[in-house]
Amino acid sequence: MLDAHFPVFGLRLRTPRLELRLPGGEELAALADLAVDGVHPPEVMPFLYPWTDRPPVERARGLVQHHWSTLGAWEPGDWTLNLVVLHGGAVVGTQGLSGRDFAVTRVVGSASWLGRRHQRRGLGTEMRAAVLHLAFAGLGAEEAVSGAFLDNAVSLAVSHKLGYRADGLARHAVRGEAAVEQRLRLSRADWRRHRTVDVEIEGLDEACRAQFGVGS
Repeated sequence: MLDAHFPVFGLRLRTPRLELRLPGGEELAALADLAVDGVHPPEVMPFLYPWTDRPPVERARGLVQHHWSTLGAWEPGDWTLNLVVLHGGAVVGTQGLSGRDFAVTRVVGSASWLGRRHQRRGLGTEMRAAVLHLAFAGLGAEEAVSGAFLDNAVSLAVSHKLGYRADGLARHAVRGEAAVEQRLRLSRADWRRHRTVDVEIEGLDEACRAQFGVGS
């Protein structure tokens, strides 16, 4: 089994409606198909890097290459966990969690997207709650950071529901125009106060924790 050599492949997060895990080949292909079908209206751009502006074939191929590259670059001191999100056995999106020097900083970041036909059903809140539970309850995080552009009301609402607080603004150039990002920060105490989603973690054994740079 692959998880014997790369333990995070045995990691599973389960909520009342969702399962999150590293994708196999067929699931990664289904995620690429979702990206081709569309992630957001074309007149807006919720991502710092506008990868969804690429032609469909390049968009799908780039997604697969990005997933492989993050796994290939994985180090205990610098990791990105890009999980596929399944609802009723079908791939609906992806949820990421990342850490750099996590054993020292105890800070994680997150990023995610859902296929357009799976949006506005509360899945975004549930899947981010899953990785926050992994971070705080499973790995011992002290803070989680995130961000969204000011015109991304849905993402900001998810963050506020989960307990994040505003943490300043950042200006970026996106599609050749200025875009203002609301930075967000979630403390362990605020995470505890705002927990509403039951999450089950499977496969977070000593070998898996070591891949994240933390011990038992």
